[in-house]
Amino acid sequence: MTDPGGRYARYLRHRYRIIAGYTGLIGVIVGAIILLPLALLPFYPQEASLAPAFALPGAACVLGGLALWRGLAARANTGLTFQEGTVVVVLSWLAAMAVGATPFTLGAGLDWTQAMFESTSGWTTTGLSVVDVTRAPRLFLFYRSAMQYAGGAGLAIITLSALVGPAGAGVSSAEGRGEQLAPHVRRSAKLVLAIYLGCGLIGWPLLRAAGMSWFDALNHAMAALSTGGFSTRPESIGYWDSPRVEAVIVLLMLVGMLNFLTSYALLRRQFRSAARNTEVRLTAALIPLFSVILLFGVTLGLYPTLGKSVRVAIFETVTALSTTGFATVDYRPWNGLGWLILILLMMIGGGTGSTAGAIKQYRIYVMLQALAGEVRRALMPGRAVSRPYVWQGERKEYLTDERVRQVGVFVFLYAATYFAGSMVLAWYGYTLPESLFEFASALGTVGLSVGVTLPDAPPAVLWTEVAGMFLGRLEFFTILIGIAKIAADARRLVG
Repeated sequence: MTDPGGRYARYLRHRYRIIAGYTGLIGVIVGAIILLPLALLPFYPQEASLAPAFALPGAACVLGGLALWRGLAARANTGLTFQEGTVVVVLSWLAAMAVGATPFTLGAGLDWTQAMFESTSGWTTTGLSVVDVTRAPRLFLFYRSAMQYAGGAGLAIITLSALVGPAGAGVSSAEGRGEQLAPHVRRSAKLVLAIYLGCGLIGWPLLRAAGMSWFDALNHAMAALSTGGFSTRPESIGYWDSPRVEAVIVLLMLVGMLNFLTSYALLRRQFRSAARNTEVRLTAALIPLFSVILLFGVTLGLYPTLGKSVRVAIFETVTALSTTGFATVDYRPWNGLGWLILILLMMIGGGTGSTAGAIKQYRIYVMLQALAGEVRRALMPGRAVSRPYVWQGERKEYLTDERVRQVGVFVFLYAATYFAGSMVLAWYGYTLPESLFEFASALGTVGLSVGVTLPDAPPAVLWTEVAGMFLGRLEFFTILIGIAKIAADARRLVG
């Protein structure tokens, strides 16, 4: 196909200038997050020597982002298509991971592979870590939590939807968050921010009252609500061994794994709408079921009291299903049943439109309903009609063949990636259970570990987990469509 006068090439260059401008806006937010730990210096002046590790990349990111935004997109006020939104999301997340790794190399003594791993784990709210938290400065501990808090909110959806209006629809859909709390994209994003920040501000003093220090409480409130799982202690939540701390963390994890639509319904006291939601019902069934299985199949035989066994069973079920990754115990003494249950929960994950990762409960329910529908159709008379459906708040959504096909393709991609990543880990000498567990944690952006993810792990293992975290956070299609569009447009521009 010819392009007389190069009109389409000029059009593409114009669109990519706008894409670069919106990507620059997200760069400003990324830079601000990198600079945020400097606000702690008045409280920890002994760590002032670390300031350049944050100031240099943070300021460069802010200034570079502002230059792109002001120069290329600020005056355009132009919306983005879904495909263009995927390009913004992919470029923004790759830039955030790379620039976010820089402080770890400048101030924390990590090599580039370790720094990229820690940065990716932070932005994707995974929680796997190669940092020794017993020796890490407080600025770096806070920085990790801030990355997770921003990543959980969704860098692209929150910044673009809240600040630039018409671009938000394309970007929010590209990030897998097409549902809105209000008809206007910007209004919807502001409501999400209000809910998210409000819950964090409530969780911080609750954890302080439960027995944490103010610093620990702040970090764990951010990590729990974002379902991230970074902890300031090597023993994670097990350091406190406190029912009160665990209860507050469980509450925050449950809030984090809820679809923001459901959280909004609860705030508006629309309890019927929230209770009818398919994902809420599935969560209400899965947590008691698997807590009981873990209790009688694993924890009763390992821990000294019934109370401790019950606490461990409930907490580990919620932390795996919510894809948070906090832990109260070491999993290595657990039997195969316990590992299998955690792997299954880590693959199911939380609600769509939440901070959680993995396959998501909506897709699991769609597949179950599709299976039940096929069985019913096989048993029903020839002219009878059966239409499976799911509840999304007050809306009953009938499942079309197209929707079932989309979910089926996603689950296939997830399973294939899980198999490939686990195979790489097994190739490097880890046992099959260890490989399956660790890559389920990485791909589901969970953060639970059985000892594979360590600073001295082979670089290929860490990069495999980086790929898994990135793919799992952006849910495959965004990355595939974004890369395909960039490649196709590049051929047109070059040709």
